[in-house]
Amino acid sequence: MATHEVFAALADPTRLEVLSRLARGGPATATDLAAGLPITRQAVAKHLAALDAVALVERRRSGREVVYSFRPGPLDAVVEWVDSVGKSWDDRLERLRRQVEQAE
Repeated sequence: MATHEVFAALADPTRLEVLSRLARGGPATATDLAAGLPITRQAVAKHLAALDAVALVERRRSGREVVYSFRPGPLDAVVEWVDSVGKSWDDRLERLRRQVEQAE
């Protein structure tokens, strides 16, 4: 999965909240996740479909219901990207620090 697709899925505050609930609370149905949110179960199901499209959730049938679980794997690429950006800024700040020290 492309990093930008994962970022796009996480950019929606409701999707981020749904994913956070799954990460903290474990597997749940769309009905379970809709409890306490200001949106319908159908809206939660659409957000879950978007998270499923980027493999951030796993679906499994349990009788008549679908249970969703958090899948952290796609976040690895996001973490790598954030680390690379952080390292780039660290390198820039180190060069700036050296220049300031030389100018003093």
